[in-house]
Amino acid sequence: MPFYEYQVVESKKGCAFCEDSFELLQKISDEHLKVCPECGASVVRLISAPSIGSSKSGLDDRAKNAGFHKLQRLGKGEYEKKY
Repeated sequence: MPFYEYQVVESKKGCAFCEDSFELLQKISDEHLKVCPECGASVVRLISAPSIGSSKSGLDDRAKNAGFHKLQRLGKGEYEKKY
């Protein structure tokens, strides 16, 4: 389930929970919020970049076992094997 970020429409009408912005874990199929869950102020959902992190699937281990290796950049056009 993704995190969605919301921000209050009128900054002076928000509470401590929503005055800057807040994140909410929701299903993709859930309708987006229209009001703050704490104070009822109008909120809008913000568009933000997806979180792309390390995979827990073990692809790195399988790649190492298959003979592949990672390269670490040293400078412009210079790389070395990373162990």
